[in-house]
Amino acid sequence: MHYVRPLTMSQLEMLRHQVNIVAARLSMSPLLERKSLSTYNRRHSHLWSMGEQGKHFRLMSVFNGLFSVGKWFGEVCMWKNWITTVLVHILYVMLVCFPELILPTVFLYMFLIGLWNYRFREKYPPHMNTRISCADAVHPDELDEEFDTFPTSKSAELVRYRYDRLRIVAGKFQTVLGDVASQGERVQALLSWRDPRATTIFVIFCLFAAVVLYSTPLKALAAIAGFYVMRHPRFRHKLPSAPLNFFRLPTRTDSLL
Repeated sequence: MHYVRPLTMSQLEMLRHQVNIVAARLSMSPLLERKSLSTYNRRHSHLWSMGEQGKHFRLMSVFNGLFSVGKWFGEVCMWKNWITTVLVHILYVMLVCFPELILPTVFLYMFLIGLWNYRFREKYPPHMNTRISCADAVHPDELDEEFDTFPTSKSAELVRYRYDRLRIVAGKFQTVLGDVASQGERVQALLSWRDPRATTIFVIFCLFAAVVLYSTPLKALAAIAGFYVMRHPRFRHKLPSAPLNFFRLPTRTDSLL
């Protein structure tokens, strides 16, 4: 039923309220703490908490494999080890010539990774990780804020200090969100004629690319693109490339109040 008819946000909040009532009754037992029962219920999940910043480390650990692959591919492109780079070129040519081998290669690689990780499997249930919860470098004020009631029962001066700290964290988040929005607006500006010269160049490039893609085999274009990305550092420039410089299109940042 959870997947066929999922609960709405209002129903989920009502369910949490009912579970909080049960947690309050069960907390009267000397063997149970209200804090532990509320934790399993994710009580006040909509509120800010410094302890929840551990989700950042969880997200980084999830994408750690992708970051490692990106770093390794960057070393391949910079020819850190020419033997590895040559082998990657050969493998890339094989995958371009025989695209039906791409998916089998990916699944075979995942199979080998699974066999390799069998040696490092966890033999015991997972325990509490202080690093994930950011408990190894916690500030006493953060602990006091974690166990504070809602609404707060602290003084106005302490609440003002915590509010300023929250504004700093929210400001960093808004900066990253603004950068992502700027990149999306630059993509939209390619065809919006907000910069007539840039849009004219891009439209002519699209027409030229359509003719080239229609008259040239896709395998040849993929091989040329791969070899260009993995070219030797001798053929690279320290300055940004022309397409990256062209992408400095206007955004709506100046239109904000």
